[in-house]
Amino acid sequence: MCASRDPPPLLLLLPLTLLALQAPVCDGACVEVDSNTEAVVGEGFQLGCISCKMRGEVKAEARVDWYFQSDGNVTHIYSYEDVQGEILDPRFYERLAWNGSKNTRDLQDGSIFILNVTDEDKGTYTCIFRRKLIYDHYGFDTETNKTIELEVVDRLTRGMASILSEVMMYVSIVGLQLWLLVEMIYCYRKIAAAGEEALRESEADGGEDTRSTELPEDPPPPPKPFRRKVILSTTESCMLTTFDPS
Repeated sequence: MCASRDPPPLLLLLPLTLLALQAPVCDGACVEVDSNTEAVVGEGFQLGCISCKMRGEVKAEARVDWYFQSDGNVTHIYSYEDVQGEILDPRFYERLAWNGSKNTRDLQDGSIFILNVTDEDKGTYTCIFRRKLIYDHYGFDTETNKTIELEVVDRLTRGMASILSEVMMYVSIVGLQLWLLVEMIYCYRKIAAAGEEALRESEADGGEDTRSTELPEDPPPPPKPFRRKVILSTTESCMLTTFDPS
């Protein structure tokens, strides 16, 4: 009878590879994240504005408009529609760039990037998403507003929340390492104890088998038969000698 052989590991990986190649490419999930609010003079800064659709399978078209308010005056500074952006405020000429969704009219990320931040950029920025959801027989218009209070500083300072989060991250890492070390020691001791117990059981089983295979001792020799001796007196022996039946 021939022994069965396991298939090589490469043959097991082949079906998984084919499935991965045939799987469709999925769009990344949309997550709304608040924008940073502190910019440094002379550096670049991104004004984040993300508005996710409630239902990703519905087709939509969106337009994004940015407004800037400083000293009580509200100015329309930027507009993006039909995969094309336009700077509307001369103060931001050659200093604003689109950094949102690319090559699509279904916008979900309407972020812009400010180059070479100045003190005059401090103020309130408002991002307005005007989205039209397209159904089979009608369209539905929605509007979402997001406001950002931008502060301009000479040097970036870390907030207390950032410091605490970093400290907690290191504490978590150290705690996990200590927990793993304790678990490893516990498992090692448990495995060692189980091995010693198994060794003792095997030694006990081996001793019983040895005693059962020993040859029995030779039985004692049987007792010799008892022989009675008949002692004849001198007279009887003489009579037996002199008696002649003829």
